[in-house]
Parts: sequence; structure tokens; C-alpha cells
Amino acid sequence: MDLDRAVDTYLRHVAIERGLSDHTVSAYRRDLEVYTSWLKTLDIEDSDAVTPAIVADFVAERANTEPPPAASSLARLQSSVRNYHRFLSAEGAPVADPTGKLRPPVQPKRLPKALTIEQIEALLAAPDVSTISGVRDRALLEMLYATGARVSELVQLDVDDLTDADIVRVRGKGAKERMVPVGSFARIALDAYLSRARPELARRGKGTPRLFLGVRGAPLSRQSVWLIIQAAADTAGLAAHVSPHTFRHSFATHLLQGGADVRVVQELLGHASVATTQIYTHVSIDALRDVYATSHPRAL
Repeated sequence: MDLDRAVDTYLRHVAIERGLSDHTVSAYRRDLEVYTSWLKTLDIEDSDAVTPAIVADFVAERANTEPPPAASSLARLQSSVRNYHRFLSAEGAPVADPTGKLRPPVQPKRLPKALTIEQIEALLAAPDVSTISGVRDRALLEMLYATGARVSELVQLDVDDLTDADIVRVRGKGAKERMVPVGSFARIALDAYLSRARPELARRGKGTPRLFLGVRGAPLSRQSVWLIIQAAADTAGLAAHVSPHTFRHSFATHLLQGGADVRVVQELLGHASVATTQIYTHVSIDALRDVYATSHPRAL
């Protein structure tokens, strides 16, 4: 099959049949554009002409670019190429999958960076709630920490997703839904936003069911959430790098430190496998070691 046609077919499959998010589909598209552009420099225009040796050459060349790519970036690129060829093979391609023996690079095991409870509280207190945007920002930050939602999940929330006084419906990867409790502090901030700020923001726009709105009434974007978080971090005087995922890491870490079961945290985060959630248990174990070392008379 022609390379461009094959890529279009695969992207339609992951978007429509597998229900992957626009963000994930865009990442696949970028990776496959890099891959197919490289194949075309070798005068390869048909996916059936790709061999294991060609795939190996591509991976080796990408690994040796300057500056060297991060192991995570290279692993994602390999995953995109592998999933693409597996799809073509499953669809009846006349040649065997050329990525069958491709192995992902070994990535260093890195622990998530979580903020302390005091740092989180400083962030949540940063917005100026005397302004409409400040009321919105307080509610947004409280929701990030209260639910552990990904930024892509947060900006997709509708007002109707607040299904109960203390429950929100979150749509995760693969269009999977999960119900997440909302704590009292976040509920108070949300009530203030829904009564004082959102009606005015909605009046400025054309009407949308989205929960969080920008100053012109349009749904808040992922990039806007980043800017809100950076502004809060600057106001709070935090030197540490803070991102939407920092709230997610902190949410999971603080739950486990408070005694929550790892499988409950898995459900709240929307992880398909408990193995993904268990990385946070290492953070909690490190905290236990620190307490033990400073508290036990014969620890040192």
C-alpha cells in the first residue's frame, strides 16, 4: 500500500475504531511523518517494501542524531512505527510485520516528582479570587489536585459531568469513563466559580457545555491551563518546575502516604494496569525511609 494512504488508514483506525484522543492521534501522525519521510529518501513509496533491516537502520539513525533523543522520545517513536506495521499486518499486508523483532530502548526508571502538601497549599491559594479569572483559576487548580485528572481530561469536562455534589465524571484515554470524588475544598471553589464567574464568562462567548472557560467565553485550552499553573507557581514563589502532571503526581503520592490502597489510586487515576500506579509506592517508601532514619534511635 502507498505510504501516505497506509498512514491515513491507520490514523483513521486509531481515531475512530480505537477511540484514541486527538492528542494521541496527533502524536502518532508526527512520528509517522518522520518515519515515512525517511523511507522516501530511500525511494521507498510502498509499505510492503519495508524490511526488518530497513526498520533497524531507521531506529539506529534516529538514536544517533545530534543532540541524542531522550530514551522516552525514541521509545515513543518506535512504538508508533511498531503499532503502524502491526496494524497493516493484521489488515492482510502481503509481507510479514518488519518490526516483529524490534525491541524498545531501555529507559531509566525515574520517580515522579511530587510537591509537598505545603507547596500544593501555596499554589492553591495563589489566584486572586477578587477577580473573575482568579475565581476560575482557584477552582481549576483545586480540581487538578482533588481529582488527579490529566490536563486533557480537565479541559474536556462539561458542566453536566458534575454528576453529584461530590462526584465528577472524567473521560480518560480510550474514551473510558471513571467517577472520581471531589473533596470539600474543591467543591467550595467550584460552587464559587459556577455562581460568580462562569455565568459572566459564558455570556462573553457563543455558548458551550465545557466547565472551564477562557476570558472570551471559549473552552479553556491545555496551553491556557499551563499558563495558569505557571502564574500560580510564580505567585507562590515555587522554584520547582510545576506542570499539570505535577498535580497528578502529588495527588497519587499524597493519597498513598495517607494510607490509600494502591488499587484504589489506580482506579482514581484511570490507569489500565496497577503496575503503572505502583511507581508511586516507591515515592512513599522513600518518605518512610526518611522518617525512619530521623526517628529510630538505632537507624544510623
